[in-house]
Amino acid sequence: MTIKLLVCDPSHRITYYTYIYTKLINEDTMTNHKNKFPQKIFEPNHEDSIFEKLPQEVKQWAASLPWHQRRYVLSFSYILCGSSPEKQAEFLDDYIADGLAVKMLQDIDTINRVNKYLKRFHTQKQINEYVLRNYIRQYYIHYAQKLHSQNKQYLESALKLVINTEERNQIFNYILGFELIKIIFTMSWLQHEKLARLQINQENFLKTYIKPIQYAHKINGIIVPKDKGIFFAKRDYYVQIPEISPKKLVELVIATFSTDEVIKCGFTLTRHTQSLRFDFDYIFQQQEQDGIFPLEIESIVN
Repeated sequence: MTIKLLVCDPSHRITYYTYIYTKLINEDTMTNHKNKFPQKIFEPNHEDSIFEKLPQEVKQWAASLPWHQRRYVLSFSYILCGSSPEKQAEFLDDYIADGLAVKMLQDIDTINRVNKYLKRFHTQKQINEYVLRNYIRQYYIHYAQKLHSQNKQYLESALKLVINTEERNQIFNYILGFELIKIIFTMSWLQHEKLARLQINQENFLKTYIKPIQYAHKINGIIVPKDKGIFFAKRDYYVQIPEISPKKLVELVIATFSTDEVIKCGFTLTRHTQSLRFDFDYIFQQQEQDGIFPLEIESIVN
């Protein structure tokens, strides 16, 4: 039996997988599978077929499989593609996250560079196998939201990480960017003001990070501006420190920023030393001295 992959509408894909899977099982129970396997899994009739897009070593491996092992591959693919993104992430975490984490830990120079920046931000997070494994799984979930909105295959993110070394290196940028954005999410709006004033390109920094985060604060009821026209009322919410649980914090970052935006944030930090000016003492340790008095010049955020 020759199997040709069809370009199916996404809504019919699972039905098609079910048909193929059932066909294979029925055929195998009726015939001697040892005498029936062909030389190739697919017979592509055009150059852009799925089989032709596979790396050469994968095509050779797939073509060398006996018929009953090909059934295993199709059965596995059927179950995985029909699972929810959460179940796929759970499986990928168990199946490849450990190996990826161990492989990435061999990049000592990159790890030291990222840890140096994390220390600069006064975060307790340092890259180790546990942190890497958790972030790899989180990356699957975060990336899947983008793929789901574009009706693409969720496994694309996992395949890129396994096959592409450059893609794996992006995980380090993702970790650094994500940790920085988490810090900004937990700042008061007064601290946002101070951080923004330190930047060379204040307008871009406000547009890229501060305004989306403050909007997320408002719509999630974390900080609710009231009576903006009243001076003391404004200062009350302006200096309020957001109270966000660790789980909620991760959810907010994922909902507010795409994986590309998080990676770009981390990449910029590691490639340009002055891309982010961060004075911890100025931002965090002077709030008591500030009291209820506003900054000397008009706010640049609002």
